[in-house]
Parts: sequence; structure tokens; C-alpha cells
Amino acid sequence: MEQGKKKLSGAEKFAYGLGAVGKDMVYMLSASYILYYYQDIMGVSAWVMGVILMIARVFDAFNDPLMGVLVAKTKTRWGKFRPWLFIGTLTNAVVLFVMFAAPPTLDGKGLAAYAACFYILWGVTYTMMDIPYWSMVPAFTEGGKERESMSALGRTCAGVGSALVTVVTVMAVSILGNLAVGKSENNITNKLNNVTTYVVEMDETGAATGNVKTIAAAETTLVAMTADKTEFENPAAYTQENTEGEIHLGDSEQGVFDKSNCSYDFAIDSADKEAVLSIYLNQEQYASISEDVSVKAEISSTKEVERIGFKYFSLIVAVIFFAFIFVTCAVIKEKSNVEVQNVSVKEMFKALLQNDQAMAMVITIVMVNSATYITSNLLIYFFKYDLGGANWQGNYTLFTTFGGGMQIIAMMAFFPLLRKFFSTMKMFYVCIFTAIGGYIILLGMALGGVNSVYPFFVPGFFIFATVGILNVLVTIYLANTVDYGELKNNRRDESVIFSMQTFVVKLASGIAALVASLCLQIFNISESESTYEAIEGSYTAGLGEKISLIMQNGSTAVSNNSVIGLRCVMTILPIIVLVIAFFVYKAKYILSDEKLAEITKQLAAKREADKTNL
Repeated sequence: MEQGKKKLSGAEKFAYGLGAVGKDMVYMLSASYILYYYQDIMGVSAWVMGVILMIARVFDAFNDPLMGVLVAKTKTRWGKFRPWLFIGTLTNAVVLFVMFAAPPTLDGKGLAAYAACFYILWGVTYTMMDIPYWSMVPAFTEGGKERESMSALGRTCAGVGSALVTVVTVMAVSILGNLAVGKSENNITNKLNNVTTYVVEMDETGAATGNVKTIAAAETTLVAMTADKTEFENPAAYTQENTEGEIHLGDSEQGVFDKSNCSYDFAIDSADKEAVLSIYLNQEQYASISEDVSVKAEISSTKEVERIGFKYFSLIVAVIFFAFIFVTCAVIKEKSNVEVQNVSVKEMFKALLQNDQAMAMVITIVMVNSATYITSNLLIYFFKYDLGGANWQGNYTLFTTFGGGMQIIAMMAFFPLLRKFFSTMKMFYVCIFTAIGGYIILLGMALGGVNSVYPFFVPGFFIFATVGILNVLVTIYLANTVDYGELKNNRRDESVIFSMQTFVVKLASGIAALVASLCLQIFNISESESTYEAIEGSYTAGLGEKISLIMQNGSTAVSNNSVIGLRCVMTILPIIVLVIAFFVYKAKYILSDEKLAEITKQLAAKREADKTNL
């Protein structure tokens, strides 16, 4: 049975935290940029990527608990957790690089198959290292202050890793891509004269009104396009997100547009075929443009810069990830030599189901995460269609940056401060009611017509800060259920229980995505006018159909009733879900500080008795 556990040294705590930084750098890179990389840069269609992500999520739901069972049954000279942590990190780092290094020669079904294969494989290898990482907490610490300190440390460092990638990715990809591409001979310029040009009117919310001008003077239209030579040989789609350039409508200075004062789409099927340029202007700009105005544009593709930039940035992140986890494996020595019975998968799941405290926490975590994920999934639509404004993207980025910062501060400062005055159970109650209060304030401000982003920092503070504290609390709670399960079932199931943490996060994100999709469908809220896909391999046909739909459907602005429905779903529904979580937790969870201390004493006595009987 288990030997006594020594206190973790400062070096071990540092090594554990360092591993969390690297681990969540990798997770955030994949979670935040995989869609952008394959859809915007590589050209995989949106619906195909949606199917791939859905299949990967379903696969993970079955893979995660099974991986937990496999880790739990492992017994090597290096321990139970470190071999999987090392192997999972090495393979995940390699897969991450390969995933963001898709061969540019692939297209169509080949590229979709490549994305599906390596994204699913990335999820499998990430689980392989994530479960043993978090399983270390109950295995290396006694219940109480040290366990809480380690849980808070891991969660805080994970937040730092996520924040680092969020802040530096776009800049780093641009720098690395430009350094790698340089003045490559592959970048050439073609002057395209056969360009159909549309000017589309957008209202104050950024939605198309249905008014479109077709530029009649096609013979004066000239687009000088600089891109990698392969982009002139195959159909390609461009936006202001993956290009640099300037568009001149007429000769006046007021008719000069770039990504700072407009948005645009540009599509070509090849350099010697027709191209389509669509320019989206606000109502004042739109009114100043006549249909016989001359059009000149100089557009430089950054697709190759971004493609290569992501390739090398993912390599750097992968190397950092492996180096950080290597330090974790080298410094932390496994102090737990629990004898794990060689049981079947069925018996393992039976033991998990018999751990009523673990199951109570699983249900509670699903509820809490579902509430916050529903809001986060709908937040971008709130900023675009409700709060609106020409700078809605900037406001959205500002608000989410503030929210991420609050989560990190809450884990680093608020949690240890509140812990001085409250038990972990009381802290949970404080967090739930604070989050509900934040949602009530958010609903009141939304219904009251607040149209500035800064007042929303108030409810954002309450919601995001409590989410940060709850992230620490649930890790502590799950660790505590391991001790409870050992006393009740006579076996420690760290890996199985912590595999459930990964599983429930994915389950909650799936529930939230379903709720968000239903909300957008019921209330007719869509970003469809902002996207287009190739039709039978032709991006010009796809962009032309997009413009045609805007002209046929008239105003695409979201109605006031739809906006009110959006506000209610993203606030009232999370409140209901949090109330359910409160009652489940209150009725089922019993591991108070006093109860945990009692369990620790009973386990110590039991282990001592087992040693005596050997």
C-alpha cells in the first residue's frame, strides 16, 4: 500500500507549474487557431471543419475515460504517471507540428482527410498526457492546504500559458512567416482586368442592408494581385484578414479604402479567368460611390506568410511544451506507490459509479461549465448584432482580454485570499451566487440598452473571476474524491476520476454548442452573409452567390426580437443551470474540510494496519 507522502519541495512545485504553462500553450494554440488555419489559410470548407470537430469530440468522449483506465493500470519502474506524461507530451508535440504543417499541394478531400486525421490524433495524444498530469495532484499531496496550493498553482500556470498564446500568436506568426518567406521568387504579381466589382452597404451593426452597387465601368477595373504563384494556378479566396492592400474607388482621397476603414472579399479561380471583388462600406461611404466609378486595387496575399508562420510557430510551441514537461518529469519524483489491482474496464467504471462524491462533482462541473460556455459561445453574436458598432471586433477582443485577465488574477490572488476566511464549500456557494449576480447585472444592462463596452466590465468581473476560482475548486474537489473513493472502494482511481474532468469539459462544450446553435436558429441570428465557399471548385461563383443572396434577401440586420432572445438565452439560461448546479452540490457533496481530515486519518490508520499485516 501507499507509503507516507513527503511535502513537495519548491523545485517540484515550480516544475509542476512549468508543465502547466507548456500544456495550455499547446491547448490554446489548437483550440483557438485550428479553424482559422484550415478554413481561412488552407481552404477547407466551414461545414467540413464542423464535421471534423464534431467527430473528434465524440471520439474524445469515449477515449478519455478509457485512457484514464489505462493510466491507472500502469506500473513501471518510473512510476504510474510520468511514463504516460512523457510519451503523451512527445507524441502530442510532434502531432501539433504536423497538424500546422499541412502540405500546400493537398486540396479538397486530401486536405480534409489530413485535417481530420491529425486533429483527432492530437486529441488522443493530448489526453494521454493531460490525465496523468492532473492525476498527480491527489497522488503526490495529502488532502488540505498543500493539495489546494498545488491545484491553484496548476490552474494559474495553465491560465498563464493560455494567455501567452492568445497575446503573441498573431504577431509571432506574421514575424516568422515574413522572415521565412522574405523576397521569395514564388511571390509574383499579376494584373487582373477582368474583375467584377460590387459595393455593398453595411448598417451601423455591421450587417448588410441588401443595397448593392455593381461597378459598370469594368474596363477601368484593375487589380494588381501579389501572391504565391500556386495561388494563381488554383481557385483562391481572400479577405482583409489574409491580405494587405489598398482599394481606390475614383480619384478622390475619400475613395481610398483598406482594412482600417472597410472590409472586402476577393476571389479568383486562376490568373487568366474572371475574378470577383466585393467591398463592404458603411452607409455614408456607400452613398458617396457611383456605379460608374473607376476601380483600382493593389492586394498582397499573406496566406503563404501565415501558412509558413503557423508552421514555425507551432514548432516553437511544441519544443517549449516538451522542454517544460520534461522538467516536470525529471524533477518530480513519484511518491505514491499504490498497488493497483489488475481489474477490467467494466470494474473500473463500476468503481467510479460507486464513488457518489465523484459523480456528484461530475454533474456539478457539467452544469457550471455549460452555463459559462453558453455565454462564451454567444458572446461574439452579442457584440456584433446587439452592442454593434463599427468597432465591435475591437470591443469583443477588449472584453475577452479583460475576462481572461480576471480569471488569472482570481486564481492567483482571489482564491488564496478568500481561502483565509472561507472553507472550500462556502467558497463554492459564494462563487455560484456571485456569478448569478453577475448574470443578473448583465441582463439588466443588455435590456437597458447600454451601448458601451466598458460598463460590461462590471458583470464581466463577477462572472470571469468566479469562473477562475471555480476552476481551482473543482480540481481540489476531484482530488478529494480520490481519497474518498480509496476509503470506500479500497482502491485509488486518480486517473479514471481525472479523465472525467477532461470528459465533462468536452461534454459541457458540446451541450453549450448545441444550445447556441438552437438559439441562432430559433431567433434567426446568422453570420452567413459574412462567409462564402467554393461552388463546384469556383470561389468566384461562391462569392457571386453570396452577393446575389444579399441583394435578393434585402436587409440582413438582426431584428429587435431576435436580439432580445439572444440576451435572454445568454443570461437567463446560465442562471437556471447554475441554480441546478447549486442544488446538486448542496444535496450530494459532503467532503467538507472536517470530513476530509477525518478521511485522511482513517486512510493513514488503514495503511498502517495493512503494513503491519504484511
